[in-house]
Amino acid sequence: MRARVDNDVLFLHKDDVPPYKKTGSIVRNTYFWTMRAIAGHAPFDRDWEYESEVWIALQRVLISYGESGYLGLRETTLEFVPEPDFLIPEVFRAIATWADEED
Repeated sequence: MRARVDNDVLFLHKDDVPPYKKTGSIVRNTYFWTMRAIAGHAPFDRDWEYESEVWIALQRVLISYGESGYLGLRETTLEFVPEPDFLIPEVFRAIATWADEED
């Protein structure tokens, strides 16, 4: 999932947040509601926001769903665009990577 941090708020790109599907799988819909429940702001068709106070919970959610085997790595890994002077926050290093320059 494409991610960025601005003023201690993590933003997940609107096209990468988990979708809810009325007839979708239970795992995917539970993942949607879990991610939405801890988001500070999760509007339809806009980036979702996570304040630094919930980052440890977000990390645990991403690790748990990633280890479940039901979701792919792209759905449970944060991808940050390399920027000068930006380091991936420590809490996300186990579940984050740098995005390819080509993407």
